[in-house]
Amino acid sequence: MSIGAGELNAPHVTASVIIVNYHAYPELTACLESLARQTLSSIEIILVDHDSDADAATAVSRRFPAVHLVPIATNPGFAAGINRGAALARGAYLWLLNPDAVAEPDACRTLIDWMDAHLDVAVAGSLVRDRDGSIQGSARRFPGFTTSIAGRASWLTRFFPGNPLSRMNVLTRPGVTAPVDVDWVSGASMMVRRDAFVAVSGMDEGFFLYWEDADLCFRLKRAGWRTVYCPLASVTHLCGRSSRSSPASIVAFHRSAYRYFTKHAGAALRLARPLVYAGLTLRMRALLLLNDRTASDGPRP
Repeated sequence: MSIGAGELNAPHVTASVIIVNYHAYPELTACLESLARQTLSSIEIILVDHDSDADAATAVSRRFPAVHLVPIATNPGFAAGINRGAALARGAYLWLLNPDAVAEPDACRTLIDWMDAHLDVAVAGSLVRDRDGSIQGSARRFPGFTTSIAGRASWLTRFFPGNPLSRMNVLTRPGVTAPVDVDWVSGASMMVRRDAFVAVSGMDEGFFLYWEDADLCFRLKRAGWRTVYCPLASVTHLCGRSSRSSPASIVAFHRSAYRYFTKHAGAALRLARPLVYAGLTLRMRALLLLNDRTASDGPRP
């Protein structure tokens, strides 16, 4: 099936793929080509293009005319982009997909078939692989005090992934091959039941980048819905690991982490807000310093 021929704008739409792009045009091509190979044809693609580059956006439209391109002059953040796309969507399902994600041909159909058979599930996240084939920690427990030392990006998890704390926080492992209930899944590849998404008012646009996916799953769970990690479907995330190292991403990550804490911590834990703020600020500054030193060193001969 050729995405350029227009088949993806079928009269009956089962799933609306929502992609929020921010200058990821080289990777976006591979993403859209993978969507052209989906075995489920009744999909539409909505591309919300933040800080849109006119020439690059025109090239995308010419190559993929079936894609509904929504150019935005500014960058209001990932959550705002998802909400903008969802407002235009016609499908009963919303597939939130990163522009640097390449989907296996049956990924969309597999997620929808599984959710059709489990009507109490609002969110299903696919297996997400890095470019080298390793499995990303895309399904996790809601963050707590152990997240800082045993979360997905922590030193402990990177060097000792089999330790009990990391296994408690990060729920994706090669041995997990069947769908399993989790607290939240990454927005890199997240299938969401549209009526559930609307019922909780979509994404919280107060999150500029990061943690908006965990926040959505938390609110859905509070509303009585389940979130499931479904490794039967698979995508490859081409650039997800490296993007976290930019200074802007580091700042956004920690700001969003603090927002998540202030929203969802219980009354007793909220008393610790000054300590949490201080801890996140120190961690952010340490990572920025490390990032700056690494950049200053440059490539070694």
